[in-house]
Amino acid sequence: MKSRSVFYTILGCCAFISDLHARSDAASFYRDVLPILEKRCQVCHRPGEVAPMPLLTYAQTRPWAKAIREAVLLKKMPPWFADPGYGRFSNDRSLSKDEIDALVRWADAGATEGDPKDSPPLRRWTEGWNISNPDVVLGMPAAFPLPASGDVDYQYIVVPTGFSEDQWVQKAELRSGSRAVVHHAVVYIREPGSAWLRDAKPGVPYVPPGRTPRERLLNGSTTSDILLVYAPGNVPEEWPPGLAKLIKAGSDLVFQMHYTPNGRVASDQSRVGLVFARTPPERRVITLQLGNDRFVIPPGVPDYRVTAWGTLPNDATLLSLFPHMHLRGKKFEYNIVEPGGKRRTLLKVSPYNFHWQLSYRLAQPLELKAGTELECVAYFDNSRNNPANPDPEDAVRFGPQSWEEMMIGFFDVAVDARTDKASFFVRRSR
Repeated sequence: MKSRSVFYTILGCCAFISDLHARSDAASFYRDVLPILEKRCQVCHRPGEVAPMPLLTYAQTRPWAKAIREAVLLKKMPPWFADPGYGRFSNDRSLSKDEIDALVRWADAGATEGDPKDSPPLRRWTEGWNISNPDVVLGMPAAFPLPASGDVDYQYIVVPTGFSEDQWVQKAELRSGSRAVVHHAVVYIREPGSAWLRDAKPGVPYVPPGRTPRERLLNGSTTSDILLVYAPGNVPEEWPPGLAKLIKAGSDLVFQMHYTPNGRVASDQSRVGLVFARTPPERRVITLQLGNDRFVIPPGVPDYRVTAWGTLPNDATLLSLFPHMHLRGKKFEYNIVEPGGKRRTLLKVSPYNFHWQLSYRLAQPLELKAGTELECVAYFDNSRNNPANPDPEDAVRFGPQSWEEMMIGFFDVAVDARTDKASFFVRRSR
């Protein structure tokens, strides 16, 4: 009996030790969850940003524990749509298996707070910006009023910079006045002497002439360089030391605004913050694009393929890729077409998500020689199986509104600092 009593005591001790080990292994907010939130989530999940709830503190995060568990298991959050089989990207938001496991363990164990002493150093965010405090802020001089419903033509607002000398931009961020109605924005650099939009008055919203939205969009097209492309959820532009965008003295910024009314009367007054390079860069960043505006997507087709291609006119270093489609967008890929027709895929976005249009920055910039053939391939779902499809019974063409479609592959390249966009396209005999 005595030995049996000792045996039971040993079993009890083992169970107690096992229980202690299980408790110590349980994830806690401060030790396991907060570091992940700071690294992956708080860029959007904080006051004033695109996400609907902040996740800065335990009190803010605890009510969402189950929702976080589901979102990370289904890989809905953080938003990242690059197929992992193609390319590596410096701004990859996807969670590692260990990070997913930690968030799931935390939710399953009751979402405990833990010891605040285990907290990492709190991440300090710049008030009102994702970049550091801007050197200059330029924006629309007045709010643009939006109706509760209907289509709104692309608006072009010319904003003089007032720069008396050339400025090299290291960081740029657009802050919309109303994310709910800004579908996307493109900010162009209109250099002195440009005839583009010469009828537009500074600060006054302008719509190019044309009988249809498509004509007005095409009449507003330009070869001017792009400072940045904004879509909700995308990160600001930030180029490494030695690389920067050039805004020449006397240039204007042109805000091309695509608005989508959402059922309520609203207004928007967007602005751009700029951080200048502290020393002149070795290389200049310019934004190029491949696109197709002559497609017709038949009604009901679930996987319609559209392509665009071109050859690089001069040597350049590929930095980033930004695909753009509308509500029927399904997949998008960038390829290099090798001699003989073999394709090397740089990026495959699958699925494409209209509500999270992201830029994909190469972890290792890619040197491309003049004559390199680049190809963009887009797939559209115009069937009833696409819950976002505005009308599966309609044939769809290129157009500016969300119920129409677009197929554009933007990409940033670095060139010699003395090369502007126009001279880059001068093909030299070799």
